[in-house]
Amino acid sequence: MKQESSSAAALRRAYSEHVITVLLVDDQAIIGEAVRRMLAGEPDIVYHYCGDPAKALSMAASVSPTVILQDLVMPDIDGLTLAKFFRANPATRDVPLIVLSTKEEAATKAEAFAVGANDYLVKLPDKIELIARIRYHSRGFINLLQRNEAHEALVASQQALAKELAQAAEYVKSLLPPPMDGEIKAVWEFIPCSSLGGDSFGYHWLDDDHFAVYLLDVCGHGVGAALLSISVINVLRSRSLPNTRFCEPSEVLEALNEAFPMEKQNDTYFTMWYGVYDRKARRLTYASGGHPPAILLTGDGPGSLRPVELKNAGFVVGGMPGMKYEAACVELGAVNKLHVFSDGVYEIARPDGSFWTYQEFFDVVAQPSAPGTSDVRRILDACRAVAGSESFEDDFCLVQITLP
Repeated sequence: MKQESSSAAALRRAYSEHVITVLLVDDQAIIGEAVRRMLAGEPDIVYHYCGDPAKALSMAASVSPTVILQDLVMPDIDGLTLAKFFRANPATRDVPLIVLSTKEEAATKAEAFAVGANDYLVKLPDKIELIARIRYHSRGFINLLQRNEAHEALVASQQALAKELAQAAEYVKSLLPPPMDGEIKAVWEFIPCSSLGGDSFGYHWLDDDHFAVYLLDVCGHGVGAALLSISVINVLRSRSLPNTRFCEPSEVLEALNEAFPMEKQNDTYFTMWYGVYDRKARRLTYASGGHPPAILLTGDGPGSLRPVELKNAGFVVGGMPGMKYEAACVELGAVNKLHVFSDGVYEIARPDGSFWTYQEFFDVVAQPSAPGTSDVRRILDACRAVAGSESFEDDFCLVQITLP
């Protein structure tokens, strides 16, 4: 048997039935018996009687009434004082309180309502009226209980979901490649959003002369998007696409488009940028499937780098079978810094509600960094300054590859 989760059980309990439960506090036993007889024919009403007002609070905590009937004049303790005690006690603070009195006086009524009474009846009331008021006040209180329980269950469910998403985000990060500091240098920043997006990336040598770098962004958020992202990354790492030359970006996107059709992925598609560095030819070949362009800073030296957008038209991957993708290439200079990213790095809402533009992000990437300063960290800090926050509404995924 499948075990019910704690969050599901909490939601189920939130809508459980509460029994109408009456607690009468009155020092006269004859009144207690009279009310008992009035309610005896109501099978859905549970009745409790307390003849000692000093024990009223403890008895209320024990029986959990949905309405309290309370005499106004009792020995040892004043009825108005007891009403104040009921309202000060967390267990009875919100329980409807009907005051019973032998007097029909406006001043007495006003004083009873001032200390927290919900209703006022001259005893003994007519049976029909008493039952009607008990049901009315109990129904309102039960609705309040169920609303509060549903809210608590929702909060617990959200907390459990947030924990699961955080665990999933850590798992995704654990699969990302480590930074590189050799002939090719690779650094990155990956900050999952609170709802977990579908961003992921990878880079590795295909052979002695070809180095691949790729980044994808699955539409939507949540664990499903992350799982699809991981599946694609694993396929690329293992090079398990049949009859595909992984040195040819257009072939890779076409093979992925056929391997991951959206109708088999819960109508989910993804965008991707895929590039291959050819060490001998000193050339970078790339293709895009609906993804933002990569930005290459290239030149003869660190002080003469010019920004180049690496973009070409291409339909989203998995969106339509039989799609063809075209590759493009760029010749490299002596110094090359390739920036590959998802749209979450520039589609950022400012605190005033306006949005940062791609061109503004492009200008930040194109700026030179101070000596000893990480380009990726500088860009991240600029994005956080725009957002006015350490986190982002979408995944923040930025990879910088320094090519020799």
